Amino acid sequence: MSAPDSFRLGYVPGVTPGKWARMWADRRPRVSLELVPATTDEAVEQIRAGSLDAGLVRLPIDRTGLHAIPLYTETTVVVVPKDHLLTAADETTIVELADEIVLRPHDDTLGWPDGRPGRAGAYEPATTAEAVELVAAGVGLLVVPQSLARLHHRRDLTYRPLVDAPGSDVVLTWPDAENTELMEEFIGIVRGRTANTTRTPAPKAEPAKRDTRPTKKTPTRRTPPRRGTRRR
Repeated sequence: MSAPDSFRLGYVPGVTPGKWARMWADRRPRVSLELVPATTDEAVEQIRAGSLDAGLVRLPIDRTGLHAIPLYTETTVVVVPKDHLLTAADETTIVELADEIVLRPHDDTLGWPDGRPGRAGAYEPATTAEAVELVAAGVGLLVVPQSLARLHHRRDLTYRPLVDAPGSDVVLTWPDAENTELMEEFIGIVRGRTANTTRTPAPKAEPAKRDTRPTKKTPTRRTPPRRGTRRR
C-alpha cells in the first residue's frame, strides 16, 4: 500500500496551527498538511468518518472512539463596547455580570458548572461572529475564549479577563486505533519532540575495532652498577 500524500487536520476558530504546520513542512516535505477549518462538532464527526486524520478542538467532546491529549487552556474573557463600565478595570468577575445581558451563541463550547453568567437575552445568535455584531450594536455582552475575542476584533470593542470563569481547554484528538506513522509524527510535533527524537529503539553500538597495528618495543634499560661494586 502506498504511503499517504497528505495529512488532514481539522481546527476550530481561534486555534492557530501555523507553528505546527511549519514544523511539519520541515520534517515531512513530501506529505502535505491540509488544514481544514471546522467547528468542534464538525471536526469530531469527520474524524470518526475518516475524512480527517486528527483535530484541534475545544472541550467538551464525546470521547467515544477517540484519543485526546490536552494542549493548553485559554483564558476566558468578556467582550464589551469600549465605553462600557467594565473597561474601568483590567479584569472582571462573574458577579459583575449579574445584571448584564450575556449573549449565548449556539456554537458556545464553554462549560458552566454553576450556570452561565448574566441574564439570557431574548435572542440567541447562531454563531459567535453574529454575537460579536450584537455586542457592537449594544444588545449585550459576550463571554468567549480569548483567542475568539482576538479573532473577531473590532475597533469599537474590547475585552477583559473573567478571572473566576472556567478556562477553555484545547486538545488534539484522533481515532482510538493504532497510530499511523504520520499520526505519531504530529503528536511528537505538538508535544515538542525534536526531529532527532525517536520512539524506536536506538541501534546497537558496533563493537570497537581491534587495533592491529604492531606495538613498539620499549628498549630495555640496564641498571648502572653501584659505586664500589666490581662488575664480574
